[in-house]
Amino acid sequence: MLLFWNIRWDFVCILCVQLHVIYYVRAIWPSPNSSNVKLLGIFENVSSSSESAELYIHSQAMFKSAVILSQEYNITIEDKYIEWHSIETVGHGIETLRDTCKVLSISNVAGIVGPGLSSEAHVIASFAKIIGIPAISYSATDPDLSDRSDYPNFYRTIPSDKMAAKAIVKLFERFHWKSCILIYQNDAFGMGGNKIITDEFNKNNLTVRGSIIFSISTHHMQEDFHTYLLESESRIVILWIQSNYIPVVLKEALKYDVVGPEFIWILSSSISLDSFDRSYEKLIGLLTVEPVAGISVSASINATLLDAAYKVWQKYESETFPVSSKVHSYALFAFDTTWLLAQSLQKLCSTIKTNSSSSSSSSSPSSSSCLSFNELSFCFDRRFSQSDLLLNTINQIEFLGGSGPVKFDSNDLTDRVNGSYYYVQNLQSFTNGLHFVPVLKYGSSNDWTPIEQTNTILWPGNSSTIPNDHPMITGKILHITVFESMPFTMITDYINEYGYNEQKIIGFIPDLIELLEKRMGFHACIHKAPSNQTYSGLIEAVARGDYDTVFGDVRVTAARKESTAFSHAIFYNSLRVITRRTPDIDMDFFYC
Repeated sequence: MLLFWNIRWDFVCILCVQLHVIYYVRAIWPSPNSSNVKLLGIFENVSSSSESAELYIHSQAMFKSAVILSQEYNITIEDKYIEWHSIETVGHGIETLRDTCKVLSISNVAGIVGPGLSSEAHVIASFAKIIGIPAISYSATDPDLSDRSDYPNFYRTIPSDKMAAKAIVKLFERFHWKSCILIYQNDAFGMGGNKIITDEFNKNNLTVRGSIIFSISTHHMQEDFHTYLLESESRIVILWIQSNYIPVVLKEALKYDVVGPEFIWILSSSISLDSFDRSYEKLIGLLTVEPVAGISVSASINATLLDAAYKVWQKYESETFPVSSKVHSYALFAFDTTWLLAQSLQKLCSTIKTNSSSSSSSSSPSSSSCLSFNELSFCFDRRFSQSDLLLNTINQIEFLGGSGPVKFDSNDLTDRVNGSYYYVQNLQSFTNGLHFVPVLKYGSSNDWTPIEQTNTILWPGNSSTIPNDHPMITGKILHITVFESMPFTMITDYINEYGYNEQKIIGFIPDLIELLEKRMGFHACIHKAPSNQTYSGLIEAVARGDYDTVFGDVRVTAARKESTAFSHAIFYNSLRVITRRTPDIDMDFFYC
């Protein structure tokens, strides 16, 4: 009987999982099977990353809404409406290519919306070049994808990470920070971000103190990262990884206590905190730097077009539609991507029809299809006949979309000409928990400005003071070793308040340490070096961590600088040759 009930509950649990998946993927969208004019949407599979589910659910819904809206607006291609075909991926470029190839072998796909991941975009962009159709991504940000000569058929409505790197530089300048530590994932998105952020820092006299690689396959860092952070000269950590991996890193940071108030973390995306325990309060003060649609920074958008798209979404998939203010910015990029392709295809066909009519004669009528492919079924052998004309058409289209102004040109970049916006979100504490609050916006001014009414940043430790970017020793105990050397450090006997003889360290060095204590806020525990202590042995003791610092006449050598850091000299000493002064003698060097 017990075994029977175990089996039944397993069945119920499986059924619950199935229903949970259906909640996200089943909808009553119209069947896209009545037209041979299609757009292919490529989206990450919801089940592959729960933290990213909202992004991709919203993006896919807005892709379909744009296609249906094009039908309602009577956008036709040779008297046929545009329809869609969509595939879901798991982040593997070759598998995404395989699935794309299957669709293109049986359908006249005139354009690709996506893919969402940079690792997939490199593969699909190269494939699009071969077959001659455009691929326009809504969320792939790798700066290497900006090169038009390598990816002539690729565009994107989301700004490149090159823009994000410039925005981060401006953020560092705003808060007078000079250095950071960078953690990035080992794929095109992460490595591209690492390269462009490092380059932009170098151009602006900022420093990346070190980089740590996060493996997306093992979910581990390729360094002893908490020791690395504690020993670094910087206390600003830029975490350049996808949103679904961010909780993994932050939980490790909480475990080893390398978060606030000592460290400031800057994320590439905000996340849900539902999977964290109460220790997440140490994350207060986190910052995010995220690409957003124009509505998030009070820039111009096409509200009428956007509202119409939302109505379509609510009509066909109301269970996934949030309030309009909660629609993910990437979904608005996906909408504008789809709308751009629909308008471009319509204009392409209109141009071909006009040219065909003007060039025809009564004796020899001519016609030309604007969506002609060769008849080969294998996807790699298919070619879109009007490829160059369609790309030129995309470069000429300009409109105000759901994410802001959309425009491309035929220059060397695949990025949109304008409409690149970012905002900084700050993790703050409220009575109902922690929430990300937008505090700064970045747009056409190419600088950060406060967002009205929410411009107060709460820093780690619930502080309102802008933190430093380097380690601070306020409140810490430093074990300091000194050498006995007159008049710098001397030992004197005295009688304490209980009448006992004791020794006290006096001199220039103890006085200097006392002054530094008062100004820097640390507590000094001074030790006198043993009489048999060698300089080399003392250097090794500092390198091991036996002492925090040494004050004394220690000679700086190249070998010692490899393991320890030296301050500037606090007293200059030198050896001189002294001779008796003699009267000046005039000498004639030509006298014989």
